[in-house]
Amino acid sequence: MREFKLRTSQRPRPLPTGRWTMSQRWNDILFAHWRVSASSIAPFLPDGLQPDLFQGSAWLGIVPLWMDRFNLRGVPSIPGTSSFPELHFRTYVSDQVGTPGVFNLTVDIGSLLATAAARFAFRIPCNWAEMRLNQRTEREFSFYSRRMFVNDPVIFSARYRGLGATRRLAEIKSGTLEYFFTERYCMFRRNHAGQPVRANIHAVASPLEDAEAEIEHNDLPGAAGIHVEDQEPVLHYSRRLAVYIWPAELIELARRRARIPVQAVPTG
Repeated sequence: MREFKLRTSQRPRPLPTGRWTMSQRWNDILFAHWRVSASSIAPFLPDGLQPDLFQGSAWLGIVPLWMDRFNLRGVPSIPGTSSFPELHFRTYVSDQVGTPGVFNLTVDIGSLLATAAARFAFRIPCNWAEMRLNQRTEREFSFYSRRMFVNDPVIFSARYRGLGATRRLAEIKSGTLEYFFTERYCMFRRNHAGQPVRANIHAVASPLEDAEAEIEHNDLPGAAGIHVEDQEPVLHYSRRLAVYIWPAELIELARRRARIPVQAVPTG
């Protein structure tokens, strides 16, 4: 299996120890974000995680893309999993020591084999979906997703385009919303026992760009029972994003101090 060279010049801390176990490349990515209340996100999170806030609000992200170069270290390529579209529905969280990360509420995948593998091996809440991502011009794309085998249709469709590199986004600074979205080096999820686990990640990205989008249909928040107020999403685009994922580790939950009964307190 071919090794990818990891670039660390834009990373504020060293790479995780050990060897990454999975890599993939995301392509022609739209990042669409909506401001929501923290209380609407908290019920979806396992113990030990809480919504991460920017200017007092939690954020929902919907991220359509197409994925290729999928590799599991030491495992031969699986037919039907080399290239396909995906739709990530995610939010941003932190653990009890303040480590920021990404938490996927759902991932819709345009490959049945990849959906089955993600559910079985990684316990990711995945859905098989009919998907199309078409390139209309050099920087303009149309995306369509419809979940399969569900009682009520869950559809997301949009047209979007990147607006090109800008000086403002050439170097994303701490304290900005773009920094809040992008400077995250772990993915949180539940394991097979429902416990929270953390997988460290490293990403090598093309420059982030501003974007325009016409979102024609968006059932994802409503299907999850999350109300998104009538607001324009914050939009960004990236041409490429190489992602490297390390093995997941169980999160150590802080123990709550038990109250000592009055009768057990020594006197005298």
